[in-house]
Amino acid sequence: MTQSRQELFEVIDQADPIKLLGELIRIPSHRGLERQEEGVARALARYLGSHGLAVRLEEVVEGRPNLTCTLEGEERGRHLLLCGHTDTVPLNEDDEGVGFSGLVRNGKIEGRGSVDMKGALAAMAAAMVGLHKADALPRGKVTLAAIIDEEMESLGAEHLVASGFQADGAIVGEPTENRLSLGHKGLEWLEFRFQGKAAHGGTPRSGINAIDAAARFIELVRTELVPRFSERADELLGPPTLNFGTIRGGDQPSTVAANCTLTADRRSVPGETFESMTQELRALLDQVEREMPGLLAGLVRVPGGMATLEHVALKTEADHPVAESTTNAIQELYGALGEPGDFPAWTDGALLAEFGGIPTVILGPGNLQLAHSPREAIEEDQVLEAARLYALAALDFCPGAE
Repeated sequence: MTQSRQELFEVIDQADPIKLLGELIRIPSHRGLERQEEGVARALARYLGSHGLAVRLEEVVEGRPNLTCTLEGEERGRHLLLCGHTDTVPLNEDDEGVGFSGLVRNGKIEGRGSVDMKGALAAMAAAMVGLHKADALPRGKVTLAAIIDEEMESLGAEHLVASGFQADGAIVGEPTENRLSLGHKGLEWLEFRFQGKAAHGGTPRSGINAIDAAARFIELVRTELVPRFSERADELLGPPTLNFGTIRGGDQPSTVAANCTLTADRRSVPGETFESMTQELRALLDQVEREMPGLLAGLVRVPGGMATLEHVALKTEADHPVAESTTNAIQELYGALGEPGDFPAWTDGALLAEFGGIPTVILGPGNLQLAHSPREAIEEDQVLEAARLYALAALDFCPGAE
């Protein structure tokens, strides 16, 4: 390791991302809170400001700001975005578990948001401090964006994209255990509404059973649509998927159900669009209507699932400079490489890439399987290593040709 690298790592460690992470965890930022993410944004602003970095807080909606912090080298070069979200999901109803403790125990930091994704935010902030204090960035610039509302409608990412923000590449810090992910499937939440005709349960033929209609629709999806998914399989992301998650219908056992509603999670691959997905589902709904005269069947997006932009798939080629620089950082820090993979959940990175024109990869500390769980916790070493990886990726990426 060169002396300059050793100095950079020492500065990052001294910036104490573990202490910062504990503070961020102890500030609840889940939906249902007034001024939901403001406390986290202001804590990050205080931390960065105390180390001599200028920050900008811009309200997306009242009391809910995006934070940006940019570090520039003396010469022109590429611009790298480090992006993470400041919101979390609420505590689990039946088991609060570790809550908002921020407790450090057995080499792990516990608490809601430690994995998803305040651990990455703390690491990114420490990387910015390290690059600044070690005067390690001669060319290009790095921006940290801590944005709101990823867990709901992605208002923060949409605002960043709509502002005209530009960068040459981005790393989104969702939890990959510091492995490189090149993309993920798109996501739509869909609601299917069936309206039939109520009748006495003793004379079911005089009614139109909406639950029967929903069951028939599910059968058609399973037998006619899902088998076609394998034909669309992406080399990295695999085939698209569809999961029915909820069903509600009927009033009582002795009444033919007049209404039934299904919701589904539809994961898409590159080449699929919201229009193409809904057209093939609409065709199956039309078939059910033909089989059950008088039935009305509709399809809508689940309200609250997104703001305005489609939650498309993300896929970045392995030879793109932002992927190569992240790979080089992993190689330098760990001395070994695993194969880049896909990420099983959706991220704001898709909006940055598709609508902001910013090629994006995913890398962050933490195990996704612990996210949103009552035992959410993250390894200290992964947070410290992530901070080093972000700094190394910036040093590799930013001096490159514009």
